[in-house]
Amino acid sequence: MNDDNLDFYEILEISSNASQDTIDRMFRFLAQRYHPDRHETGDSVKFDQIVKAHDTLRDPEKRAAYDIKHKKNSEYHWSLVEEAGDTENFESDAGIQARILSLMYIKRKRDISHPGLGNMLLESLIGCPKEILEFHLWYLREKGWVTRLEDGLLAITADGVDKALANHHAGGTNKSITDQHNVIHL
Repeated sequence: MNDDNLDFYEILEISSNASQDTIDRMFRFLAQRYHPDRHETGDSVKFDQIVKAHDTLRDPEKRAAYDIKHKKNSEYHWSLVEEAGDTENFESDAGIQARILSLMYIKRKRDISHPGLGNMLLESLIGCPKEILEFHLWYLREKGWVTRLEDGLLAITADGVDKALANHHAGGTNKSITDQHNVIHL
């Protein structure tokens, strides 16, 4: 595992505001338990992580630098939890995927010999940031509903057409694709 992803406080089983005495005490306890020479509990990988955590947290300058990174990681993880609990977020994602399929459906229907759309055009038409659009396009490709053509453009597949029609019949495309106050010319 990359050292950047290690939570030194978790490794030493302590709070992020633990005292130096607590850090040293837990280090000694865990280092003894996981030392590679111990037959029953020895674990060289875990032992190396414990040593690395202790080396970082016992030095005030290294600990201060680590705490900044640790705080950012913690905030990021809490934002993941918050976003995962937001049901509107999932409904919005389903709407974006339905709009992408609808656009690709219409494009293929209008021009069967040139059915592809580029990422930048999709980004513009959907009004979706590049990073989020990439996630949705990955998902649609993995499901087999969208494919990348030889010219690099993306197009709906036959399974994607079925999905777009099912979405439409289920009311999954209630929001107009022109929600962005743009008229779409494909």
